[in-house]
Amino acid sequence: MRYLTDRKRAVGKGAAHTGTEDHWYMTVSAVALAFLVPVFLIVFGRALGQSQEGVIATFSRPFPAIVTALLVVVGMRHFAKGAQMMLEDYTAGTTRKVLVIAAHSVAYLVIAVALYALAKMTFLGIVLGAMN
Repeated sequence: MRYLTDRKRAVGKGAAHTGTEDHWYMTVSAVALAFLVPVFLIVFGRALGQSQEGVIATFSRPFPAIVTALLVVVGMRHFAKGAQMMLEDYTAGTTRKVLVIAAHSVAYLVIAVALYALAKMTFLGIVLGAMN
């Protein structure tokens, strides 16, 4: 029979057993966002005030589309993980589960809508470019 004390079970692990991994994930995604947000603001700032065709032409180019996609995916994953960590700290039971699922669902919905919009702009950019 193996007997573990409370201390033996807890050594090296947080309450959820993923504290260090969560911390590193949030740190890495925050650093990535620190680089992506200024680049995206420059790209978005150049497109701001243009006509619809100008915005489509801007975001149908590879660099702005990739920067935007990366920002949305990394940003929403960062949001979902941060919301999950907060909800795990301040809620319990079924409420916790429902709210964590809702936070992840919102994040993935935003990712899906943004990637769809980028794909549609890329397709329209190709079509409009072929017409000219």
